[in-house]
Amino acid sequence: MDELVERVRDSLSPATRAEFERRVERQAERLLEDYRSGLLENATFAVGLELESYVVDDGGRLRRVPASAFDEAGCEKELGVHNVEFNTTPDVLDGSGFDRQANRLRTRVERAREVLGGAGLRPVLDGMWTIPPPEGTEAYLGERAERGGVVVAANMRSDPRYCALDNDTLRRAGGEIPLSVPGVERTFPSILVESLTASMQPHLQVPSTAAFPRYFNCAVRTLGPVLALAANSPFLPADLYGDADPDRVLDATPHELRVPVFEQSINVGVRRKVCVPRDIDSVEDAVRRLVDDETVAPFLSDPDEESAYPEPYPELEHKRGTYWRWVRTVIGGRTPAPPGAGGRNDEASVRIEYRPLPAQPTVRDTVGLQALTVGLLRGLVEADHPIKSLAWADAEESFYNAVDDGPDAELAWVTAEGDRTHDPAVVHDEVFRFARRGLTAFGVAGGTIEEYLAPIEARRDARTTPSAWKRARVREAVEGGASLPEAITDAQREYVRRSEATASFAEWL
Repeated sequence: MDELVERVRDSLSPATRAEFERRVERQAERLLEDYRSGLLENATFAVGLELESYVVDDGGRLRRVPASAFDEAGCEKELGVHNVEFNTTPDVLDGSGFDRQANRLRTRVERAREVLGGAGLRPVLDGMWTIPPPEGTEAYLGERAERGGVVVAANMRSDPRYCALDNDTLRRAGGEIPLSVPGVERTFPSILVESLTASMQPHLQVPSTAAFPRYFNCAVRTLGPVLALAANSPFLPADLYGDADPDRVLDATPHELRVPVFEQSINVGVRRKVCVPRDIDSVEDAVRRLVDDETVAPFLSDPDEESAYPEPYPELEHKRGTYWRWVRTVIGGRTPAPPGAGGRNDEASVRIEYRPLPAQPTVRDTVGLQALTVGLLRGLVEADHPIKSLAWADAEESFYNAVDDGPDAELAWVTAEGDRTHDPAVVHDEVFRFARRGLTAFGVAGGTIEEYLAPIEARRDARTTPSAWKRARVREAVEGGASLPEAITDAQREYVRRSEATASFAEWL
C-alpha cells in the first residue's frame, strides 16, 4: 500500500478520529490558559495576506503548474494542480506596512510570471477560471482512480490532507458532489470542483484580546458592503453551460458565483461549515466553537514530537483548516518568548481572517481591498460605530445579496447617526470614510491611503465591479450572435490581457 493511501486510511479510521478529538480538547485548554494569562496579547496591529491564483497557457486554457513555480518563484501549493498561492509575510501595521505588503506581493507575482513565462504559462489573478483545459472541464474535474479503497483525484495536489478531505466528504455525500447554479445542474466525483475558485484573504492581528470580539462582530457586518465592491466570479467554465439559455444565465447568475460553488462543494453531508459565523462575546467563544465544529479528515501529529512541533497546538490548528466560516478567527502561534527575552511576541496572537473576497485583477486592486477591509474594521471599532447594533440576520442577508447582485445589491447598514439604511450610496460613503479613519489611526500616510483606496472607490462611483464588467462583455457578445461559451471565453481572454496591461481595474472603467 502506498504512503498516500495509508495516511488517508489512517485519517478516516474511527480510532484516529477519537484520538484527534481528545487532543483537540486538550490543546484547546492549553490555548485558553495562554489566552487567560495574557500570552496572546501584542503591542501592535499586524496585517498579512493570502492570494490564490491559477495558471493558464498562452490561449488562456487551464494548465498544471510546473514544479519550478514552487521551487524558483516561492509560490505555495493549493488544492488543484493548476493552483498557486502568494502569501505575504505579516507586517506591523504602521505607516509603511502597506507599502511593504504591496512590494512583497508584486515581487512574488512578477517572479512567478517570469518563471512560468519560460514554460509558455502565466498566473491569472481572478476569482474563477472559465476557459477549460484541453480535455474539457468535466473530464479534468472527474478524472480519478481508486487505490486500496481510497479515491485519488488525478488533478488534485498529491497531499494526504486534501485526499482525506475529498474521501471524507465523498463518503458523507454518497459518492458525488452536486452543483446547482443558473445554467448548470451537475454532479462531480470529487471536491476538486472547489478548485474552480480563487480568493484573497486579508488577515488583521488585533493586539488586545478583550477588543477582539468587537472587531470580529464588525467584520461580519461589513461582509456585504465590501463584497459588493469586490465581486469577480459570475461564470463557471464555459463548456459546462452546454445549450443553457444565455439570457437566463445572464439574468440569474450571481455576481460572486465563487460563494455558492464553495458552499455547495463543502456543505454536503455535514452541518453548515461554510457560512456566515455568529457573533462572539469573547476569544473563549471562538475557541469553543472551533472545538465543537464537526471534525473532517483528522490527522495526528507525532505525540513524541509534540513539544518540538512548530505549531504548539497541531491538532487544533489542523481542525481550524476545515473551519470554513466567511470570517474566521485564527488563534495561537508559536510559544511566546520567555520573560526577559523581549516580552510580547506577535507570533502568539489572535487575528481575523477575512475570507469572502475573490482574487482581484491586479496587485494594486488586491492591496486596495486589503487596505479597505482592515482600515474599515479599525475605523468602525475606534469610533464605537453603531453598526454593531445591526442584527446578525440582516448582516447575513446583506452578504448573500452582495453575492447575488454585486454592485447593485441591497445592503443593510446603520449609519454613524444610528439610522437604518439600504441605500448603497450612503453605505459606501461610510465604508470609505471609516476606512480612511482607520488607516489614519494605523499611521498610514494620506497619499498612501489614496493610492490604494482610490481605485476601489472608482468602482463605487461607476457602480461597476470586475463581475459586472465580465457580465457586460458576455451579454454584448451574445447579443451580437456569439454562443454563451464563445462569449465567456472571449471575455476571459480580454480580462487576462487587461489584468496584465493595467495597474488597476479602475483603468477599465
